[in-house]
Formats: sequence, structure tokens, C-alpha cells
Amino acid sequence: MNAFGVLVQIRKMASLLKIELIAVGTKPPAWVLDGIDQYTARMKRDCRFSITEIRSADRKKPQSIEGFKAEEGRAILDAVSDSARVIALDRGGKNWSTEQLAGKLQDWSQQTHHFQFLIGGPDGLSGDCLARTNETWALSNLTFPHFLVRVLLAEQIYRALMVNAGHPYHR
Repeated sequence: MNAFGVLVQIRKMASLLKIELIAVGTKPPAWVLDGIDQYTARMKRDCRFSITEIRSADRKKPQSIEGFKAEEGRAILDAVSDSARVIALDRGGKNWSTEQLAGKLQDWSQQTHHFQFLIGGPDGLSGDCLARTNETWALSNLTFPHFLVRVLLAEQIYRALMVNAGHPYHR
């Protein structure tokens, strides 16, 4: 198959992708919504990107941190699809380069076209959520605001799709 045929094949695979971010936290600031909207619009020919927001546990209730994580974890797991490849964003995960993410998206799309990325609340993901995942990814050793991670993730997915399509965006 020539390079054009490979590009067409990759575009067909990518156009079928459903990439969902399941994130604890509602009411992100306008700049976060604007950033996500920009990358969502850029990806619309290649995948369906969406965000499912999970309400944070009420931290005013007398409950332990593990209790808050468990409450949020149950809500996250209720939104997880049995047919999806589930990737947790967690500081205990592995660091991937953009090229590695692009390769993983390509490899994973051989098994399913539905990927769900999980972002926990202020205290992270519950053990049950981490146990359900297929992969655990650390964006960085740094700690980022959870709403900013949404924008970073949208951009990195867009960039990985462009790497797989041979588009010059990544350079």
C-alpha cells in the first residue's frame, strides 16, 4: 500500500474514533471551555471528542479522603462503557511521549474505537477506578489544575491524531 493509501486508512480509522474524557468537576472556567472547543472543532473530522462531567463529592460532609474518592469513583465507573479502552490519568502512571500516545491510539483502535480517559477529583482516582483501567498515564511529574488537564489532554489527542495522519502540526 502506498503512502496515500496508508493515510486514507488512518483517516478512516480515526474518523470512527470516539474519545471521551470522564472528569470529576463541573463548571469549568470559560477559558477551559474555549480551549477544549478549539481542539474539538479541529478533531471533528477525525473523531468524536466529548467530556462527561462528574459532580465532585461534597467536601463539607464529614467523610475521609478515601470516602470522597470512593463516592466520585462510583460515579465515574457508572459512566464507563464495557466496550471502551479505559485510560486513567494519574501521577502513578507511565509518562508517554506524543509519539507513544499516537502509537497507542493506533494500536488500541485495532481492538475498539471507543476510548475513555479518566480524571479524578482533587484527591485523585479511587482504587476501584484504577483497577478498572487498561492503562495508567501520567501527563507529567508536575501537578496540574484538573480543568487545565482537560485542555492538555484535548491538545495531545489532537496532536497524536495528526502524527498518525502525517500532518505537519506536530513539527
